Amino acid sequence: MLIAVASTDGEMVNEHFGRASRFWIFNVSKSKQTLIMVRNVEPLSTGDKSHAFDPARMTSVWETTKDCKRVYCTKFGDRPRLELEKLGIEAIIYQDAISSIII
Repeated sequence: MLIAVASTDGEMVNEHFGRASRFWIFNVSKSKQTLIMVRNVEPLSTGDKSHAFDPARMTSVWETTKDCKRVYCTKFGDRPRLELEKLGIEAIIYQDAISSIII
């Protein structure tokens, strides 16, 4: 199963979905994880806490994660989580080592 992870270092799930500038794409099974690639993206958030939801930015992030079944982040905004789930992508709040993710 392909998963996307919001991480600043590729070791820990340590980034908010809206702030992520890259997603680490892993193929994960019960027995192993394989890093497939790192995909860069313009962050969904503008940095202003009161910014409105931007469908164009969300589309860009979705294009980066659309082949993944799950996205792991430390936090999701309500609207981005809903948009991912509408697309069939499970939004998982997680804050630990990427190596501890099991399917």
